[in-house]
Amino acid sequence: MDVNSSQKNGSATVAEQVVEIPLAQLHPFEGHPFKVQDDDAMLEMAESIRQYGVLVPGIVRPDPDGGYEMIACHRRHRASQLAGKETMPVIVRNMDDDAAIIIMVDSNLQRENILPSERAFAYRMKLDAMKHQRKRDAALLSQVGTKPERADELLAQQVGSSRNQVQRYIRLTELIPQLLDMVDEKKIALNPAYELSFLKKSEQEMLLTTMDYEQATPSLSQAQRMKKLSQEGTLTEDTMLEIMSEVKKGELDKVTFSSDTLRKYFPRSYTPQKMQDTIIKLLEQWQRKRQQQQQR
Repeated sequence: MDVNSSQKNGSATVAEQVVEIPLAQLHPFEGHPFKVQDDDAMLEMAESIRQYGVLVPGIVRPDPDGGYEMIACHRRHRASQLAGKETMPVIVRNMDDDAAIIIMVDSNLQRENILPSERAFAYRMKLDAMKHQRKRDAALLSQVGTKPERADELLAQQVGSSRNQVQRYIRLTELIPQLLDMVDEKKIALNPAYELSFLKKSEQEMLLTTMDYEQATPSLSQAQRMKKLSQEGTLTEDTMLEIMSEVKKGELDKVTFSSDTLRKYFPRSYTPQKMQDTIIKLLEQWQRKRQQQQQR
């Protein structure tokens, strides 16, 4: 088959060939942090593969237990399954765990829509791999008098972010799965989520129950106070409930009516916008009437 790429092996250049591997022999990468979902984008990819095949080969490595471990091709593998394919083109490459993790993470970070949880675990995996690599290279760097750059600073440069922001994302991996899911669903904002990650796992479980009882999620201020009490060892179920039952800033000026409460006063043909317009007009009339009465 055609040579698609090459890799250096000492002074020689070893050609890498694209080969067709049965889908059944391709296994997911252990700890793969990116979700492979049958969403609209996946269905579009499957339709493209059905018509044109896989245009960009995946990258895999031999699995000691048999078959091959996927490094960069999990979505293409799933799309090929949906397209009814039996094989897909891949490049088989021998590499250690650290190199495999870095390639796996980098190939997925190119995607447009990445969930906070995916980014968090991907950053953590890549940072650990980079630290391992730099530790092995430290002896060589010291011989030539070069001071190695911090791994987290290098990672931040590579992903176009700050070291602080990278560390804040990695901190999210300390959240229990239920809370991390709420971050992905945008029910909990990133800044409060970062503060909540410092709570003990038992306290996070307690928070889930409290949020369900209050039907609310913590603001940044509330999360910071719970973190402080946790670090002081004084965060209890009662104090958590007291914090979560507070009226958040911005809700003091908000009045909410359910549609069922208002619907009985309006014809069925009225849209929510028309109901709102009518209420505003009636309130304006009521205000004018009150002003007239006060002037008498």
